[in-house]
Amino acid sequence: MHSFVRLVAVGAVSMLAAVHAAAQPAADAQSFPNRAVKLVVPFPPGGPTDIMARTFGQKMSEPWGQPVIIENRPGGNATIGAQQVAKSPADGYTLLVTMDTIMVMNTITIPNLPYDVLKDFAPVSLTAQNTSLLIVRGDGPKTVQELIAKAKANPGKMNYGAGIITTRLAGYQFGRLAGIKTQFIPFKGSSEVVQALLTGTIDFSVDGVAASVGLIKEGKLRALAKLNNRPLPALPDLKPLSVEANLPELGEISTWAGLVAPAGTPPAVIDRIQQAVAKAAADPALTQRLLGMGIVATSTTPKEFGDYYRSEIGRWSKVFETSGIKLN
Repeated sequence: MHSFVRLVAVGAVSMLAAVHAAAQPAADAQSFPNRAVKLVVPFPPGGPTDIMARTFGQKMSEPWGQPVIIENRPGGNATIGAQQVAKSPADGYTLLVTMDTIMVMNTITIPNLPYDVLKDFAPVSLTAQNTSLLIVRGDGPKTVQELIAKAKANPGKMNYGAGIITTRLAGYQFGRLAGIKTQFIPFKGSSEVVQALLTGTIDFSVDGVAASVGLIKEGKLRALAKLNNRPLPALPDLKPLSVEANLPELGEISTWAGLVAPAGTPPAVIDRIQQAVAKAAADPALTQRLLGMGIVATSTTPKEFGDYYRSEIGRWSKVFETSGIKLN
């Protein structure tokens, strides 16, 4: 009889422990965050992704009552910052501000990538869709056709810069379809691309709006075209590159950004973060500020974001298989 009672008691304790363990993630989610949350931006300060992250981070910190810290970790085609987050504790306190470069292009183009986007990260939300521009110095060509003519008159002598694989690919496709030969110069982010344009290190760039829009309005840089058909209030008269270059086959090339957490982060914690993102993206002041820089603030469910970048991997994989484009 005593052994039976002992077994019942042990079983009851085990059951209570199991119930407590099951309730723990929910309890943790309710108290999340109880300290600072870090957003790792794998690009230098000053670019569109960094600006977007700081804008969202400030707004997310308000309902939480906790600071959101931005940590810039550029380099390695954004793999350094991505790898850092992939190896971080799965508790929601370290998140990656990710992009198409990280989730899609690196997956397709870099052998032996030190992270697996489908295994090492949990999607949280899409946060922004960006417009990229074809840009020259203020004293450079006044139209896309002038730029093409100048490049054809100086084959192989002009160069262009970009900070991510997506914009590099856009520059490559533009040159190939326009029948011009240019040299590519890589940079770690938008702030470096802008500086290279200003100093004459490069002849033109394919880059986001945020880092250059002020200089464009001052006349120090000139935007010749945008790479998609989205409205751009900051530069309302700018036309798509496919139209200005008379290259309809160029199509649209857009960049996007979002938040992912380390794989294994409790779904309840991810939901708390996603709710903060959605609230921030719905704030009129935030959306107007980012829209002025060509960044469309948005939010999605974790599933929608995961499905989106999986479909993008499939789409771009087919492009690379059929195009023969090589990125070294």
